Amino acid sequence: MVVNAAQAEAVLFEGGALAALPKNSIVVLMATCPPRAVELIAARVVEAGRSFVDAPVSGGVVGARAATLSIITAAPRVTFAAVRPVLEAVGDKVFHVGERPGQGAMIKTVNQLLCGVHIAAAAEALAFAEALGLAAADCWQVLREGAAASFMFDDRGARMVAGEFREARSALDIFVKDMGLVGAAADRAGAPVPLAEAARRLYERGHDQGMGRLDDSALIEVLRQGR
Repeated sequence: MVVNAAQAEAVLFEGGALAALPKNSIVVLMATCPPRAVELIAARVVEAGRSFVDAPVSGGVVGARAATLSIITAAPRVTFAAVRPVLEAVGDKVFHVGERPGQGAMIKTVNQLLCGVHIAAAAEALAFAEALGLAAADCWQVLREGAAASFMFDDRGARMVAGEFREARSALDIFVKDMGLVGAAADRAGAPVPLAEAARRLYERGHDQGMGRLDDSALIEVLRQGR
């Protein structure tokens, strides 16, 4: 479980971890990576005589600490059955979405599109409320109880209202990376993703303004500074 494909390759191949594993070992890749990168890593692992599971996760630091991660797996059923007890030790929602490496990564990419857009929408809504002369905290309390509610609005909105950005439960730079993955995957598929592109530009602005290591809820500061 590392940040990206480059780190996974460095650990497995350059660092020698793969070569040190017994031949009957199973490599479980839990980083958020481009689907094509997952396919290439899987091919090298299988060529070396080990099995492979594509298993990106969702839930962040909080989910990891509480063992409540959502784990999206793609692997042959026999391989998935072998690793499932291990996965259930760190996640309470384990999904098997296919047998081909990269399928888990594809669903995680769609997940990140939604998460990234939802956070950006929450930031935009609360910054908009402030521009109207309203108290963001009051708007958050009202809107989180109605049809406009979402997990990200409830969770990240609370941090936006409180201004709690220093303790990064999920760093803004993670979404710089992940929205870039969304854009690359969309280009390959020929899929229009205008909301994701707009959100990606906001995260990149936050990075350029020195917010990359802050919590991703700091995205509201990008919009506040844009007024």
